[in-house]
Amino acid sequence: MTIRNIANHLEEIAPLKQAEDFDNVGLLIGDYNTKVTGILVTLDTLEETIDEAITKNCNLIVSFHPIIFSGLKKINGNSYVERVVLKAIKNNIAIYATHTALDNSKVGVSAKMCEVLGLINYKILIPKEETGIGMGMIGNLPEPMQEDDFLQYSKMIFNSGGVRFSKKIGRTIQKIAVLGGSGSFAISNAIQEKADVYISADFKYHDFFKAEGKILLIDVGHYESEQFTKNLLVEYLTKKFTSFAVILSEKSTNPIYYL
Repeated sequence: MTIRNIANHLEEIAPLKQAEDFDNVGLLIGDYNTKVTGILVTLDTLEETIDEAITKNCNLIVSFHPIIFSGLKKINGNSYVERVVLKAIKNNIAIYATHTALDNSKVGVSAKMCEVLGLINYKILIPKEETGIGMGMIGNLPEPMQEDDFLQYSKMIFNSGGVRFSKKIGRTIQKIAVLGGSGSFAISNAIQEKADVYISADFKYHDFFKAEGKILLIDVGHYESEQFTKNLLVEYLTKKFTSFAVILSEKSTNPIYYL
């Protein structure tokens, strides 16, 4: 089984052509013809991720975030990105990234957020015209929850060290919009769809004013909102391939800590 075989199956749920124009997805390091000994699935690829792949006899890392995002003019080991690239090449470790190709998938990042929240009847929040793909999801809780209870629930589900939220809206919560990663651009879409809550990450100070009493904005953290993407990919690849190990990385790559 080669990397090309793996990539073909990944593109069934995350076609590279549906990635955003600014993104860098697909095989970032390696040769498509390389025979796969094992796959390590991770959210980010760091030096310790390469070490874990070596230890577990995995010569392919399937990462959500691309370690090479913008162009590299030199690879001297002067930054964490350069050190990861050098270590991967020296140890014959290939790296494949899905990022916004999976963000835009109807079974991707935001769909997994809906699943862990227990939402039902969810659909794409910002569909791309006539394509069946798009960013974010919106669905319903099976039963409404009190606002304070839902805040605690979202913190627990995403195992967040702390959630930031806008002024409470003073009503029960049932219709929930979600978008993994940096999602401030979709606040207006969530309001337009009459969501009670919008869960995402990386909201800036002035973003919280946009709630205007119409919606409860909850920032659970970037890593926290996307963390279940690893599980999604492992579950998918494990069903497709049984001749070698598909391993969920044990390392947390969250660079943010809380008191």
